[in-house]
Amino acid sequence: MSIFICAVFSLAALYYVFFFPGEVYAGPDKTRLAYLRERKEAVYENLRDLNFEYKAGKVPDGDFRSMRSSLEEEATAILSEIVCLEVVAASSMSYDSFGAGTGAQDRHPLY
Repeated sequence: MSIFICAVFSLAALYYVFFFPGEVYAGPDKTRLAYLRERKEAVYENLRDLNFEYKAGKVPDGDFRSMRSSLEEEATAILSEIVCLEVVAASSMSYDSFGAGTGAQDRHPLY
């Protein structure tokens, strides 16, 4: 009887572990801009933590300078890519809002 209970329990555990439902929700798709904004916040948080640990005396001066410079370089790269993506998005939105290339020039107030 105990073997039967163990077998049923094992089958139930295996079914629970390996059962693949028909539809899996993976979350919303992230754009590159959303990813970069999240990454920017993470880098800023790391910089704040690094400054706090340095002021608490947990990080030596040389390590602090090297880690701070690498985090600042990463933040600079992220911010420059965010600006580029926002400029491209803004220019494409303004280009599309005037109906350029869509044959809808009558939508613009000057046409």
